[in-house]
Amino acid sequence: MGKKRERWDSRGAFILAAIGSAIGLGNVWRFPYMAYENGGGAFLIPYFVALLTAGIPILILEMALGQRFQGGAPTALRKANKAFEFVGWYAILIASIVTFYYCAIMAWSVNYLVHAFSMKWQGNEEDFFYQEILHLSEGPGQLGGISPALIIGLAVTWFLIYLCVRKGVQSVGKVVLVTVPLPFLLLAILFFRGVTLPGAIDGLSLYLTPDFSKLGDLNVWKAAYGQIFFSLSVGFGIMIAYASFRPKNADVVNNGFITGLANCGTSFFAGFAVFSVLGYMAQQQGVPVTEVVDSGLGLAFVTFPKAIALLPAGAVAIGIIFFLMLLTLGIDSAFSLVEAASTAFSDEIKIKRHTTTVILCVVGFLAGLLFITDGGLYWLDIVDHWVNDYGLILVAFLEVLFLGWFFNLKSLQVQIDEVSEIKAGMWWLIMIKYVATPVLAVILVWGVINDIRNPYGDYDLIWRIIGGWGLIAVLLIASFIISGIQSGKSKEEVSS
Repeated sequence: MGKKRERWDSRGAFILAAIGSAIGLGNVWRFPYMAYENGGGAFLIPYFVALLTAGIPILILEMALGQRFQGGAPTALRKANKAFEFVGWYAILIASIVTFYYCAIMAWSVNYLVHAFSMKWQGNEEDFFYQEILHLSEGPGQLGGISPALIIGLAVTWFLIYLCVRKGVQSVGKVVLVTVPLPFLLLAILFFRGVTLPGAIDGLSLYLTPDFSKLGDLNVWKAAYGQIFFSLSVGFGIMIAYASFRPKNADVVNNGFITGLANCGTSFFAGFAVFSVLGYMAQQQGVPVTEVVDSGLGLAFVTFPKAIALLPAGAVAIGIIFFLMLLTLGIDSAFSLVEAASTAFSDEIKIKRHTTTVILCVVGFLAGLLFITDGGLYWLDIVDHWVNDYGLILVAFLEVLFLGWFFNLKSLQVQIDEVSEIKAGMWWLIMIKYVATPVLAVILVWGVINDIRNPYGDYDLIWRIIGGWGLIAVLLIASFIISGIQSGKSKEEVSS
């Protein structure tokens, strides 16, 4: 008889962990800009359509899979069908790569948090970020050195991750009681400070004013579905792993809706905090708000620090709050990625959980050094584009394709309806088979065509192959190899 599987202390702990995993840095620095660029308030229509037709259905699928088969992504998918196991390993490998560079971003945040106490970035924020923090080189071929401050930041990040996951869901369940509510509180403080600033209304108007003509643009709908997939933590094996520590008779559908709605609500709310501050910044500089709008790393590490430096009072406090918020948002997503990998390897390779966690943290720290070199930003940009736009989308596509069309999904629907307050019913089956599957296929093909026509980032072909197409291909091949090895072990165990 095998060892009894760990369990969450409560349903609340599981839901908080799932929400914490889904809500990350992209909610603050990606969604607000995407909404502004794709119709303002009108973007909420395709966004919530994408949530209800693909995002939540896939969340429910992954939670149901982990809960029914009581294993991480590779184990659960193998139990569904032996041919599906490689998809689980591909998800874990993709998640691992994301963790490597995600923690580099958190290392930058650690450094900014320290500098926030003295507002050291005042003056020329771009030079501070790109030169003093990153020591940015001329390109990906020039790695240069590594800043000792960033090494310390990376080490601190991975040590915090280790502390969070060292005892599996027992420690995760306790940590999320703090790390999930805290960023909401910090975001609320930023919101109330932002909306009281002069010029805030101009920023909010730009964010919210609907442009319904955008709804006829297919690119807006693609952006909406893409944002949903990127922000819900589906395709990484996280939700499968987390749900595997729930009893088989636990509610599934409610949890999927709560997680999805909490994530999207946070994204929408974050837009108020971001655009109110941008409106103030534009007024102080005497320029239109459109000239200061930014997204991604530029928003977090250049534009927002510049806006904070312009505040009439409380700049230091707001700077500390902002970067502490980034760290608390990021840590939940980071340790959930590690937990997904730890669960997969512990289930399949039968290594002790703590040993697996230590190995993953050490390997993650060493691999992350690439992304904090002088040329690390370029590698982060390349890898992030291909891993998210192709690796992650491919995992999600293979999940819905295989489970929707080559697995008795109806039996899974019946099982989760028996234990859930809200019933998935035919709506869920239709969304997985006839909406999520073709939409993901279109996004994949669309992305490939666009990258062929307009090579991403103007990087030389060699770097796009190594950090992009080549990496995606290597991870896919590796997932087949690992799956084959594990399949061989299983046969040996049976024959012996």
